[in-house]
Formats: sequence, C-alpha cells, structure tokens
Amino acid sequence: MKRDMSYLAQMPIAVLGGGAVGKTVAADCKLAGREVRLYSRSRSSIDGLERTGILLDGIQRNLYGFERSGRAFPDMVSTDMAEAVKGAGLIVIAIPAHAHEEYLRTLVPLLEDGQVIHIFTDNYASLLLRKYMKEMGCHKNVVTGGWASAPYGTRIESVGGFRMPHVGVKYRAITLRGASQPMSDMEAFMESTKYLPCMDAVTQGLGPAEGDTILDIGFSNINPVIHVPASVLGVSAMENWSCIYGKEPGTYSLYSHGLCPSICRIQYQFYEEERAIARAIGIQVPEYRYESFFSRRSILTQEYMGTDEDGKDNVVFPLDQPCDEGNVGPDSIDHRYITEDIPVGCKIYHDLGVKFGVSTPIIDSMIVLGGAMHETNYFETSKYDLDYLGIGKMEREELLEYLYNGK
Repeated sequence: MKRDMSYLAQMPIAVLGGGAVGKTVAADCKLAGREVRLYSRSRSSIDGLERTGILLDGIQRNLYGFERSGRAFPDMVSTDMAEAVKGAGLIVIAIPAHAHEEYLRTLVPLLEDGQVIHIFTDNYASLLLRKYMKEMGCHKNVVTGGWASAPYGTRIESVGGFRMPHVGVKYRAITLRGASQPMSDMEAFMESTKYLPCMDAVTQGLGPAEGDTILDIGFSNINPVIHVPASVLGVSAMENWSCIYGKEPGTYSLYSHGLCPSICRIQYQFYEEERAIARAIGIQVPEYRYESFFSRRSILTQEYMGTDEDGKDNVVFPLDQPCDEGNVGPDSIDHRYITEDIPVGCKIYHDLGVKFGVSTPIIDSMIVLGGAMHETNYFETSKYDLDYLGIGKMEREELLEYLYNGK
C-alpha cells in the first residue's frame, strides 16, 4: 500500500543552513505559502533577516519556465536547532559537507517520529545520519535521503564582501536524482517531494529521478567530475584573472572561462572511472554521452534544460564561443570546488575503487594535484573514508543489503 505523506502539507518546514542554498530554499518555501523556520549555527549568516526578509529573484532558467520570486520572511530565524525542528514535518539540510557531522550530531537527539529529512547535496550525509542514529541509540521512525544536487544554481549577492539578504537564482532544476537510506523508504521519500515547495520546478517538470541506493547519489553528484578537473587544471586562468588579465575580481567562471576540449576529455575519463566503480559494486548510475561533456555547462545543462527524444542535450553552449551562462567561481583554491569536492567526493571514489578492485588514475591524480596546491596529502588528511561513513567493514553483499534494507 502506498504510504500517505499528505500530513506533511500542514506541517512546518525546517531549513538547516544559512548559506545560498539554505536561504533560497527557505525563501522559496515561504513564498509558496508554507510555515518556514531557518536555522544556522552562525548568527552572522542570518543576522537581520527577521527585519529584511530574503529577496529571491534571478533568471531562474529552466525548460518549462517555472519561476517564483519575491521577498520572503521566514516564520522563524534561529541559532537554536531544537526550536527550529520541533514539530516540523520536513527538515531540509543545505550545508557544505564539512559541516555535516556537527549538524547531524546535533539533530539526532531532536528527531521526531514521522519527520522526513532531505539533504541538498547529500555528499554521503544520509549514511552519516543513519550511522549517528545507531551510535546515539535513536530509534525514531524517520525517512531520510539525499539528492545529487541542489534544486537551483544560486548565489548570495555580495557587495564589497558584505553579504546582502538577496539570493539570485541562475537556474532551476527540472529533474534531480535522489535516494533514501535505506532504499526501502524510497516511495515515501519521493512522495514527500510533493510537499516540499523548493522541489516544485522538479515535481512540475520532468519529476524526481529515483537513484539506485544512496551510493548512486554520490556518483550522480556532478560536482566532482565537473568542478575538480576544471578547477585544478584551469587554476592558472583563475589565479591570473585579475592580476594579469585585468578582469574584474569576482567575475571568473569555471564554466565560461575554464573549460576547454582537453579538460572536457579528462572529465569524461573521470566519469568513466566512476561508472567502473559503480559496476563493480552492482549499482546503476546516470548515463551521459561523450559529447555532452563538450559544452560550457557540461552535463549540468540536462538538470534544467533536459534532453530530446534521442537523449541529446536540448541546449549546448559551444566551447568555441563566449558564454556567460555559468555561475561565477571559484575565486581561489580555498573554494569548495577544491576543498570539498576533492577530500570528500574524489576521496570516497578512490576508497571505493580500492575496496572493489577498480583502478582510478584520473581521480587519484586530481587528489594528488589538489592536495599539492594546498601543500597537503588528502589521502592522509581527509577524514572521509568508508569507515567514517559506517560501511568500511561491509563486504559487497552486506553493503547492498544495508543500502537497500538498512540491515
């Protein structure tokens, strides 16, 4: 029998995270008429929002023209997670991976039966949450899962380094790949998206795509495969952007200025290594054509502009033509494109490759070079390994049983 999730329609939505995605989700859901509570551990990231609200606007490009704009005033803006999640039906976690452990450990004792947790972007946080629930003796009946990407490409407006209460949405996804942990909760997890307004462009677009376990969602996260080769191999253009080329600071775009045919070929080989690992584990991952990588938005374009009946991209931004479609960034090697996507995304791919006997020379080279830029060794310093996720001692069949059934 299909699980009825309609009870979520009248319950508050708690958004955990005061960055660009968190603020955009909070504003989006409030503009849709829901009760929204916004939490951040950092007072500075949400200070003044009770007075100013959050202005949401931007191009919001997507195939079907979905748009929602306006100034939203969350019902609660708080640095107290307990008051933010108490009685909430849906909990959205929208934070960088380096903050997952602190947020999740704080959240576990506060969970209530019937709550549904959505994590944008998952980055293995669903595995961590279930691990912490077990360690902390939490037996609440909750559904948790994550997504391969956020529902938007969004940025906070910054003026002279001061962050304004304004988020600009570059695009809205019309499809996102997600999964629950375990997969036995998938039907309820997907059904709950109907009651999460930040997913409206998806549910009213091509719809959410069901991933094949939460590990699939790690592979489906296109950030490592796009961001890392382009950031590492395009670092010269990024660092010389203003001081040598004379360009306005803050206008460099990995997509518009960093991509080139040689880097795109490396991105495709990176992707092929991911696919090989997934095959060795026995899970399905998205299929992308070789030519889809040779566009100024790479395979990201499919999230918001879709493909035709033959599976080809509806929109291609040629590499030999100028393009301002891409979001700006990175502006230094301290950007999350390197400091998150390598020690989290790439590192877990490497460890899965080692465990299941798959060679990953392209991925490994990115870890080496990205670490060298920071004068560190991410193989040694990253806390992200399979033991950290709670799956290090599981053999293949045991792992799949855990991913599918939670046992």
